[in-house]
Amino acid sequence: MALSGMRGLSVFISDVRNCQNKEQERLRVDKELGNIRTRFKHEKGLSPYEKKKYVWKMLYIYMLGYDVDFGHMEAVSLISAPKYPEKQVGYIVTSCLLNENHDFLRLVINSVRNDIIGRNETFQCLAMTMVGNIGGREFAESLAPDVQKLLISSSCRPLVRKKAALCLLRLFRKNPDVVNVDGWADRMTQLLDERDLGVLTSVMSLLVALVSNNHDAYWSCLPKCVKILERLARNHDVPPEYTYYGIPSPWLQVKTMRALQYFPTIEDPNTRKSLFEVLQRVLMGTDVVKNVNKNNASHAVLFEALALVMHLDAEKEMMSQCVALLGKFIAVREPNIRYLGLENMTRMLMVTDVQDIIKRHQPQIITSLKDPDISIRRRALDLLYGMCDVTNAKDIVEELLQHSGLAMREELALKAAILAEKFAPDLSWYIDVILQLIDKAGDFVSDDIWYRVVQFVTNNEDLQPYAAAKAREYLDKPAIHETMVKVSAYLLGEYGHLLVRRPGCSPKEIFSLIHEKLPTVSTPTVAILLSTYAKILMHNHPPDPELQSQIWAVFNKYESCIDVEIQQRAVEYFALCQKGGDLVDILAEMPKFPERQSALIKKAEDTEIDTAEQSAIKMRAQQQQPSNALVVTDQPSINGSLPVGPLTLTKMPSISSNVDATLTDQGPTHTNGTLNRVDSQSAAPSPDLGDLLAIEGPPVATNPAEQSLASGLDGVSNAIDALALAPVDEQSSSVQKDSGVLYEDPYIQIGIKAEWRTHLGRLVLFLGNKSTSPLMSVRALILPPSHLKIELSLVPETIPPRAQVQCPLEVVNLRPSRDVAVLDFSYKFGTTMVSAKLRLPAVFNKFLQHISLTAEEFFPQWRSLSGPPLKLQEVVRGVKPLSLPEMANLFNSFQLTVSPGLDPNPNNLVASTTFYSESTRAMLCLVRVETDPSDRTQLRMTVSSGDPTLTLELKEFIKEQLVSIPLISTPAPAPAPVPSQPQPTSPALALTDPGAMLAGLL
Repeated sequence: MALSGMRGLSVFISDVRNCQNKEQERLRVDKELGNIRTRFKHEKGLSPYEKKKYVWKMLYIYMLGYDVDFGHMEAVSLISAPKYPEKQVGYIVTSCLLNENHDFLRLVINSVRNDIIGRNETFQCLAMTMVGNIGGREFAESLAPDVQKLLISSSCRPLVRKKAALCLLRLFRKNPDVVNVDGWADRMTQLLDERDLGVLTSVMSLLVALVSNNHDAYWSCLPKCVKILERLARNHDVPPEYTYYGIPSPWLQVKTMRALQYFPTIEDPNTRKSLFEVLQRVLMGTDVVKNVNKNNASHAVLFEALALVMHLDAEKEMMSQCVALLGKFIAVREPNIRYLGLENMTRMLMVTDVQDIIKRHQPQIITSLKDPDISIRRRALDLLYGMCDVTNAKDIVEELLQHSGLAMREELALKAAILAEKFAPDLSWYIDVILQLIDKAGDFVSDDIWYRVVQFVTNNEDLQPYAAAKAREYLDKPAIHETMVKVSAYLLGEYGHLLVRRPGCSPKEIFSLIHEKLPTVSTPTVAILLSTYAKILMHNHPPDPELQSQIWAVFNKYESCIDVEIQQRAVEYFALCQKGGDLVDILAEMPKFPERQSALIKKAEDTEIDTAEQSAIKMRAQQQQPSNALVVTDQPSINGSLPVGPLTLTKMPSISSNVDATLTDQGPTHTNGTLNRVDSQSAAPSPDLGDLLAIEGPPVATNPAEQSLASGLDGVSNAIDALALAPVDEQSSSVQKDSGVLYEDPYIQIGIKAEWRTHLGRLVLFLGNKSTSPLMSVRALILPPSHLKIELSLVPETIPPRAQVQCPLEVVNLRPSRDVAVLDFSYKFGTTMVSAKLRLPAVFNKFLQHISLTAEEFFPQWRSLSGPPLKLQEVVRGVKPLSLPEMANLFNSFQLTVSPGLDPNPNNLVASTTFYSESTRAMLCLVRVETDPSDRTQLRMTVSSGDPTLTLELKEFIKEQLVSIPLISTPAPAPAPVPSQPQPTSPALALTDPGAMLAGLL
């Protein structure tokens, strides 16, 4: 774009740059905008040169952040200009100013199509460039067939075909259902024979998108991709302009290898052999050189080759070569190369069985743990965490304990605790490590770690005297961390009586040691110490009057404490102490904890990925991997003495979860003055919900509205986030959250967790394999209604035994509708094929938000919407008899805010809400219900909004709730028994049976 010839434009840009402040700039821009408006009004007097100049000025003003809506038509009109200079400006400026939903784009579809099907190659390239940049459904529907014809045309020059491939790629990514790719496998196979590397690179980008969507249709392309790699590896027929620092077209190599990773396997032995020869050549021919650009290109090819080797599960010899090459990388001084080496070694460890080979590089990895660059330290920590087993656990944990990097102290402490638990050669070593960890890094040790110590000691009687003795040793130190005070006090309170024969371990001496710490601890720790004193008093045999009086004095002191928890403990413990021998029965030793999963695993998962890197890793994982599922597998304990088997994380590969997955595991708590254990699993409706799915189970209903939700009510949300919005504003909208079980049989459990905000929803499906055998041929297909846009991540075909797969799901509400999305799910267990169609909770009320209106705000809106179709009225009969407060609770439960007192008639009810969709945006909805006190089974309902479809859908939605809903106070029915064998579920049953899914989700 040669702008130097436009003197007026150059002068204007100089004037803006010379402005001293924002006010001067605004005045200069306003002056120029006024001039442009005046000239556009007298368009007949404008020459093509002047019109082009003013459109350029308008674009520059738009780039400065000013509104130029008045000039959109002028920019669009240049697209149909007959000459290249004006047409070029029209296409470029339109691409910058308009988005895919702009109404003006409809005006240029014919002009753009004429350029695409015309014979002027320059115009064709301009048109396809704009279509590719803007995208949009209308462009895809109207122009995709013409672009496809250009791509496969043998008469078009390579430049046009390159543009066509990239334009089609953009349209397919935005609207895969619109672009017709049926029968394209043969076309793509032919296009892969293209000799021009520019066209071939663009076609390969398109192929990557196609096979990521459906690889089964493109098996015929696989041999052609291998031949392309052979051609590049041998540098055969590669023009100099496509050779980058001696590397033949590295971009095409990377794209081709990425496409191959979407095919599950390569069965043809000749094709597999040829591919492995290419990969061998890449592995052997890549080294670290001084030229940064060459390093970047060669390493891009290398790391993609490594990903392909892992995907194909190559022979052990090739895996060894990969690890050896990565070992060289982690030993170089260049930090970027060392980082990549550590990251890829971690990925290889997670996918393949090369742990013994990677162990050879353990000293170098430990050295990286001390690198000044924190990102390298994090990758080294991840790798050590993954490669740790019984043979090297001591060395690795000791290294982690000695590490002093403050920025990673919390993560180090957490992972050291997990490794010590998983691979402890004996439990006494585990106790030594955790207490040492608390002593050295107390500020960074979470309560979950010492809760875990308590569980292990409680469940292992042989360990109890040793743990109590170690805790007694740490109390001798003049200054210890408060976390050490907690764990020591708890252990000595429970098991200090086992040390009475040891010097310095009498109840009185233990009490004195612990009581010295009391003035230095916080309120929650004081509560633990009071429980410890009561336990010491219980084990005080024979009774020591002096010790008794000292402890009673402490209880008396805290009977008037301002903290309610401490006050209650002090009062109740003092009263219990008066019972003498009965105290032993009341404060008996803690029973064993039930075997359950470790909460530390969840924390480790949350800290595995740097916040700054999450989006980049997600994007790379979605592009490179056939599934972005996170698998959590259940591992048996290494040592028979470990009573609680933790979970290990298996990644596919570097993926971060969008939704929190909390393993239910709580530490010891106190209730009513006596030491008790709170097991959050007891609140879950299924014993597997907290264990296998690792999501927060639905809470037990605590009020009548929640009880009604648990009983199978469609369309009612279990999260009431009341929020006053005045005026209606998307930025102030609240977030609805819900979770529960969608489906369950003896072999699989499908959980769901969701967040809803405005017209958007984020869900995660948790597919949990409950059996000890893999589930095969897993298929999950979303059947969305036309008003929802739903994108589900790819689901792996196999779910390992006792494993969980997390599948993110994005929902966009396009317009009002009560239709329900359906999940078509099936899997194979042994020879049995099980299928089910399950309703997803992407229902109408998820896109409603509470809004509170005053009378001054409500009535003007109500009067402005007069008559159908914006205001609809209906007499509803057959209504379940609800009192007015019960009906108000019902309305509030599905996001309709009831405003008491707005209607002067006490038998009427007035409510308001805000509905969000892509078409309506934030739309205010008003509802009035007139009830008959003498006949609660009928009422008159009036609904109004600014959209006719929304008014109708909301009216029908409320009507469905009032007619079909049971009484608010009805308790939830008992769950139906699960059959002993999985039975194929008919679509009709799965769609209507409330037992198939948690109604609270709806």
